[in-house]
Amino acid sequence: MAITSANQLELLQTAEAVAREKMIDPELVVQAMEDSLARAAKSRYGSELDIRVKIDRKTGRATFTRVRTVVEDGAVENHHAQMTVREAKALLPDPKVGDEIREEVPPVDMGRIAAQSAKQVILQRVREAERDRQYEEFKDRVGTIINGVVKREEYGNLIVDVGRGEAILRRNDRIPRETHRPNDRIRALIKDVRREARGPQIFLSRTAPEFMAALFKMEVPEIYDGIIEIKAVARDPGSRAKIAVISYDNSIDPVGACVGMRGSRVQAVVGELQGEKIDIIPWNEDQATFLVNALQPAEVSKVVIDEEAGRIEVVVPDDQLSLAIGRRGQNVRLASQLTGLDIDIMTESDESQRRQAEFAERTRLFVEALDVDETLAQLLVAEGFTNLEEVAFVDIDELLSIAGFDEDTAAELQARAQDYLAAQNAKAIEAARALGADDSLIEFEGLTPQMVEALAKAGIKTLEDFATCADWELAGGWTTVNGQRVKDEGILEKFDLSLEEAQHLVMTARVLLGWVDPSALSPDGGEGHDDADDDGAEARG
Repeated sequence: MAITSANQLELLQTAEAVAREKMIDPELVVQAMEDSLARAAKSRYGSELDIRVKIDRKTGRATFTRVRTVVEDGAVENHHAQMTVREAKALLPDPKVGDEIREEVPPVDMGRIAAQSAKQVILQRVREAERDRQYEEFKDRVGTIINGVVKREEYGNLIVDVGRGEAILRRNDRIPRETHRPNDRIRALIKDVRREARGPQIFLSRTAPEFMAALFKMEVPEIYDGIIEIKAVARDPGSRAKIAVISYDNSIDPVGACVGMRGSRVQAVVGELQGEKIDIIPWNEDQATFLVNALQPAEVSKVVIDEEAGRIEVVVPDDQLSLAIGRRGQNVRLASQLTGLDIDIMTESDESQRRQAEFAERTRLFVEALDVDETLAQLLVAEGFTNLEEVAFVDIDELLSIAGFDEDTAAELQARAQDYLAAQNAKAIEAARALGADDSLIEFEGLTPQMVEALAKAGIKTLEDFATCADWELAGGWTTVNGQRVKDEGILEKFDLSLEEAQHLVMTARVLLGWVDPSALSPDGGEGHDDADDDGAEARG
């Protein structure tokens, strides 16, 4: 089919119609037509020719042009699309390398195959433009709520019409026991937008904590205005959720504002989430206070936080244990997600038994090591002494402050403690040497004999071995695996060695061995992050 004057304007009309239908720029459609006509012309005149087509944006007239590029003499690779400077002088007065020589050629008469090929080119370019438009439209809307209509269900995944495209609500992003039929209206969070080979993929979610936060933002004007902020959300989709809020205006109660008059605001969110029960909790900078709030409705007697391990110990009355844990551990699990801490819950009676066991263990230690009677050992434990090092090296005045202790008694206790520790140290050194520990490790300042023995048992027998260790291998740490915190046991963890202390020891060993230049260490007294710890330890702490 030749492009005659009768159908020249139809090109522009067709481009306009396609662009309007696909909601893309008409210029992209016209360019696709130009490419398709150029491809058809090459099939007619020869694929080795450089044929270009230009469609006039006003008249619709298509101009076919053959282009030849001027190259250096002897550099011609394609005689049909290139010519030398010498040859170009016959056509141009002063040709230069890179100039283009254009000459118009007759329009092609496209046969059925050429027309079909041109159509495919146009459709492909239009499809690509449509995908680009869809991706650009939705990529900046990640984290926002969108309304759509369910089109169909495929293997548990819902295909949702969101106006200018289709989105996917996967099975694991649907609220359990929630059913949708074709043509049902649905509201969901845009979780992710990806550019894939088959086109942009829009993934929705109704189980994400951000979905609940966005719903509250829609229902509570104070959140939208920034007066109230949602600090954390934890969900067991379809069952229960906890949301922590804080108000930046002292006159506004954040919990009351989110609940609304007679619960109107929170009920609107609950209705959207298929009856999911929501606990609205006031956020607090103090972790202990925040956790007490998060474990509501259970009462908490005491909270002990281990910041280094990221764990928290909660003591509750005996009759509150089941309420604090919740059905199938739901309450404590949500509180843990909300605070970002691992929570251990115990009753007051359990804590009392543990304290008694610790008291008995320390008493036994003092009785055996100091060769004293049980009463005197219990007196030391009651005064806060936890180990022999404290007794051996504490200022003697602290021992004299204990009722019934005189200078002779205090001095004798310290002498016995020091003798016992010296004997234990000698025994540990002997055991370490028997295991093959090198003097370079035994004499390294900062390691006790018991530490050296523990290292030798773990196969670390020289200072070079020690210098290759990572801080978490020595002090222990935590790794997040599939959202769960997993404990990494440290070789020297039982000696209460912190990560910072372990890193300092390792870096000191590297300096002594000449592996690290002391001047390269950070000037604030720390060694910076231990690069050896990076592999596989991004979540350790």
